[in-house]
This record gives sequence, C-alpha cells and structure tokens, in this order.
Amino acid sequence: MPDPAARDAAEEASALSHPAVAPDSTAPYGEHPDQVVDFYAPRGGAGERAPLVVVLHGGAWRARYDRRHVTPFADFLARRGFAVANVEYRRGGDPAAARRPGPGGGDGPPAGRWPETFDDVAAALDALPALAATHLPGADPRRTVLTGHSAGGHLALWAAARHVLPAGTPWRPDAPPPLRGVVALAPIAHFGLAVELDVCGGAVTELLGGGARFEERAGYADPAALLPTGVATAVVQGRADTVVPREVAEAYAEAAAEAGETVGLTLLDDVGHFPLIDPAADACAVVAEEIAQLAW
Repeated sequence: MPDPAARDAAEEASALSHPAVAPDSTAPYGEHPDQVVDFYAPRGGAGERAPLVVVLHGGAWRARYDRRHVTPFADFLARRGFAVANVEYRRGGDPAAARRPGPGGGDGPPAGRWPETFDDVAAALDALPALAATHLPGADPRRTVLTGHSAGGHLALWAAARHVLPAGTPWRPDAPPPLRGVVALAPIAHFGLAVELDVCGGAVTELLGGGARFEERAGYADPAALLPTGVATAVVQGRADTVVPREVAEAYAEAAAEAGETVGLTLLDDVGHFPLIDPAADACAVVAEEIAQLAW
C-alpha cells in the first residue's frame, strides 16, 4: 500500500504543476483587488449557448492560495464546452486587506475573513448574470452550475443555500438561486466533524473568528446547517483523501437525508484530494461529467 503522505504530495505536485492559464477577460465585482472574476469562453463550440460553470477555488480560505491554481481546471472545463467564471474572493491572513468595522473586527484570521469572505461570494454570484452577459456572450445563464474544491466546495454549497439563511441575514437573496445545481469537490461541508477532525489545521474555527464565535456563526456558514436547499447537489470525493477526509462529505450527505433531501455522493477509489482539479487525472474527467449531468 502506498504511503499516504507520499501519495498526497505526488498528487498535489501534479495538480499544481500545470502552468496558469490566462483568462479571456477579467472583470471586477467590487472595489477590492480580490473582488474579480476571470472568464473563459467555451472552446470549439458549435453555436449552441454553453452552460455557465462558476468555479470557487480552495486553499482553506487562506490568502496564500488564490484562483491561479485552478486556472488549468477552468481551462479544462472550457475545453469541454463550458463557459467558465473563476471567482476570486478575500481570504484570511492578509494584513493589508481592509476590514469592515463590526463584531470581531481587527486583522483577518489565518483562514477566511468574517464577514468579507461571505460578502464577496454573495456579491460575486449576484453580479455574475450581468458580468457574464458582457464577458461570456456565448453562455446560457439559465444553465448555471456551481462547483468548488475543498474550501471552495464549502463556498459553493453555501452560495446555493443562501436563500435558506435566517431572515434578515444580509447574504440572503429574495428568491432561490437560478441554478441547475452544485458539484462540490471534497468540500468542507460539515463544520462539526471538520472541527473534530482538525481539517486543514483548524481552518473552520479560524474562518468563523475563533472558538468563542463558533456557535454564534456556524448556523450562518455551515452547509450542513442550511438544509434542505431544494437545489440539485452532487459531491465528488476521493476515498483516499487525507486533507478533507471522506467522512466529512458523508456526514453532509447524511445531514441532507435527515432534512429530506438527497445529495449525490460519488466516492472515487484510490483518489486523494487534488486529482479532482488536476486536468491530467482521470478524476477530473469524472468531475466534468458530473457537471455535465446537471448542466445539460
């Protein structure tokens, strides 16, 4: 049996070995430098308007990981015929980033920024229809699928669940999102279990502003607490993932079932965390097919 640490390192090295792929265009959805979306037009289309795939990158909500590491994945999807929007958002650990005054103010924590990370994802999703009309005229916004990897998988699930947030929450829209569905890739989807397993070195607790804030904020941010959504949801997870173990995805699927909703859970044998976004890996083709099943 291969050493898990060695396998993880090799998979990560492969996923991050691809050169960054420049977008066809980039547009801001706010004034902060991180409030931007990169657009990738579908390659080789036959004239039919393409489904729009919105990508939210992972990296434990930490500033040292940005959208560039998933640009090969975005390009892979574009070459599969999708129109792609790769969203950047504010992450934690950047002392130069401005922070909105309010509870828990001060410099951002190492993982995530409360509330800016959530402000940005909500603002980006709200702005995307108009931005896509300009930058992806070949896209069909009626066939929009959200996808995200790891922490980005959490954000994709959260974005699809905004309409079930408590009334008065600033991120809550007036109506459910016009989505075909969500494909979450190894998502940090169940905060209670993620904390128990110390996923990404305490990132969930840091995202919420520390242990003292966990109970207060988890109900607004934990996908497992925002069910049912009524949005078609699929999770793709490597059985051999040691970064975000499969138990986290299974706990989310169980929480959905208890809420009366079915979540599709695809477990891939001998696959760890990074092949899901690695264009050189067979797992990435599985992800594209899951997206296609919702989009077309």
